Formats: sequence, C-alpha cells, structure tokens
Amino acid sequence: MVEPTIAQPTNSVCQPPRKDEYLLFILTQARANYEDIRATLPPQLPTNFCQYLDDTVVRVGGFNKLLDAQGWARYFNEIVGLSAFVIQSTQSRNYPRLPEYKPEPLADGYAVLVDYFSQPEIASELKQVLGSDVGLVTYAQRPYLLALYTQNEREANSKLQQLSDRGFTGIVVDSRSVILIRPVVLF
Repeated sequence: MVEPTIAQPTNSVCQPPRKDEYLLFILTQARANYEDIRATLPPQLPTNFCQYLDDTVVRVGGFNKLLDAQGWARYFNEIVGLSAFVIQSTQSRNYPRLPEYKPEPLADGYAVLVDYFSQPEIASELKQVLGSDVGLVTYAQRPYLLALYTQNEREANSKLQQLSDRGFTGIVVDSRSVILIRPVVLF
C-alpha cells in the first residue's frame, strides 16, 4: 500500500521580484515554519521556500505597495520573532544599485547594539552621536543597529554607557551571536 505524500515546498533559488513588485523574505531554516508562515499571510500572496544567497527563506511575493510589505516585515520581526526584510527590483527605477544582501556572522569580540524600535530615524541620530556609519544586524532573531564592534570589552561597555546617557536603548553582546545584514545603513 502506498502512503499519500504531501507536497513540500522546494528549496530552489529564490526568483527576483517582478518590475514594481516588493518581496518579503522571512529567514527560517525550518521547513516546519513554512506552513505556519503561509497560514498567517493572506492566501492570495504567492509564497515559497527557497534559497537566497546562503540563507533559507520564505519568499512572499505579490506586494505592489512598499508600506504593505514593510508592515508584514515589521509583524514578523516584532510579533513572530523571525527576521524579515523587504526587497524590490531596481531595474525600472533610476536608483543607484544597492549592495547585495550578504549576511555574515561577526567574529570574536563584543557588539554594542541599539534597539531602534522600528523607527529608522534613530539610525540617523545614532550616526550623528557616533560620528561614524551605523550597521544593521540581527541578534536573537531581532533587528538592531550596530553601534560598535570591538575586541575590547571595556571599550564596548564605555560606548554602551555613552549611548545610554544620550537616551539610546542598547546592549553589549558576544559578537559571535550577531549576524551582519548591512555594514552601513542607508537613510
């Protein structure tokens, strides 16, 4: 007797967005999360489990408005606890080509992370206070701004104190647990 099989999502390379389409990518290594994610989203949005660079993601297409895609990304980041981000095609616009998404873990050391509470303007304020570029990272499947990466624990704690004194909400963590999304946040 043959057991019925349930169709599983394939692990193929993710297709790029169509012209004027926004994609939502949700980072997940577990296929089990795929069905939960699908059940959360409106049924008309096409989803598949695919490979984006070195990451396994759930690719959600069909967004014609940036705010709709960003709203779902915020939901998955803040409520569900999965890292999610939006990409779009730059072919039809006259924007400069953005750097590719190449997440990589930081090496040994300490990372000073700042919670930006889904308010991108905090990145600009943080850059002014630091006098240097600010990166974007994930830690414990949440997005943070990277204020400092260093081998020196004292320097990390000093920077955290400086930022706390200026009203920023931050933490110092083992940098090996931090995934660098972008070394420089564009704003």
